[in-house]
Order: sequence, then structure tokens, then C-alpha cells
Amino acid sequence: MDDGQGWTAAPAAAERARSMLATAWSCAVTADGGREEYVGAHTVTEDGRVLLEVPEDSALLTAAICAPRGEPSAVLEFADVSPVPVRNRIRARLWLAGWFAPEDGKLAFKATRVVLRQPSGAVVIDLDEFAGAAPDPLATAEARLLTHLADCHADAVERLTRLVEPDSLHGAVKVQPLAVDRHGLTLRIERTRAHGDVRLPFHRPADDVAQLTERMHVLLTQAGSASCPRALQRQRTDGDG
Repeated sequence: MDDGQGWTAAPAAAERARSMLATAWSCAVTADGGREEYVGAHTVTEDGRVLLEVPEDSALLTAAICAPRGEPSAVLEFADVSPVPVRNRIRARLWLAGWFAPEDGKLAFKATRVVLRQPSGAVVIDLDEFAGAAPDPLATAEARLLTHLADCHADAVERLTRLVEPDSLHGAVKVQPLAVDRHGLTLRIERTRAHGDVRLPFHRPADDVAQLTERMHVLLTQAGSASCPRALQRQRTDGDG
């Protein structure tokens, strides 16, 4: 279910994909009919190429050497998982199809197709846009920022619901911060057996944590002057999905 709040500024798909690559700790690689999970083994170059460290006896290394150069010989999959415990924690998935080539003791992956799937649907990202995009400046700090907001400032999160359309809060039992980027904050609104997301845009993009703090203060000030919605229903959501 998608709780619409109208159009709000949000990262472009290419920027979202690059942010996922910059923060993902693991990736799944499907190649030559097999699938392997790699944890803490990849880095990303400035132009979006993925460098993967694999053992010398890895079947993936053999497949990369033997595959015809330039043919889609592998698919890399990355999952963007919410750092805050919410229902359906996977916020997006990213698939890169392309080919590997040995480079300086690593496998360098050149994407020939990039697909990002978010709750709003899947989009094929232009390769030039992907190569030229940069990660969101808050991407590497997002997990720390969101968990701090959820664990230490639950009152602030509930206050921010004053900025949410009343229809989006109908039947809500819990609200948690789901995502934050330079353009805004996204809240996950959970109901007994459903959930939806709403986005609170900043008045201007935040390029670092100091600016984010100012943007959040502006939102809280706006919330403080807004009418108070009906209190969230206090119900157990254990086992709901």
C-alpha cells in the first residue's frame, strides 16, 4: 500500500542505486549457473564499476576468465535493508547484469544493464547516468542517524506525524523512521495488517549531517505548529504481516 502525499523531491534512480552500492555490505553473484554470496568483498569505483575480491580457486574467477568478453556473464544483486526494525525491511533491490574481468588481483565488473526495484516499481537506469551519479551525501551515515532517531527520539517521530495527512494515519499502530536522504525523511506507518510510507521533504537539500540537523529542526518546528492528529492506536502487532 502506498500512502501518497503528493510529489516530493527524492533521489533520482541512478543516485539511489549508487547509494545502495556505497552502503551495501554484501552482494549475491549469479554466474555460470551458480549463485554465491559475498560479504565485505566488494568496493565501488568512482564510475560505478564493482571490484570484487574472490579466492584464487573461486569458480567465479574461472568463469570470468573463460566467458566471452563483453557478454553478460553474471548478475549482481544488492538489497537495501532498513536499519530500523520494520515490517518488510527490504527497501529496494538492485540488479546489475554484465561481465567480469580480472584486474589487479580482483574481479572488475562492468555493468551492461542496471535495474532498481523500489516499492513504486522497477526502473532500468541509463548506464551513463549510473556512471555519472554520486551516492547521496548522507548514505553512509543513514543507518546511525535512523537508529538514533528511532531509539532516542520516539517522541520526535510521533510529533512529525502531525505533518502527515490524516487519511494516511488511519488505523496506524506504529510509526518508525524508514529512510533519510538529502531531500527528505520517509516514515513507515504500520497498521495491524498493513503498512504504508509517507515522505516529509526538506525545504532544501542537506549536503551533510550538520545541514540535516537544521532540516530536521525545521520539520519539527512545522510539526509543533500543526494540529495534533488522533493518537496512534495502541495495539499489539506481533505476528502481523
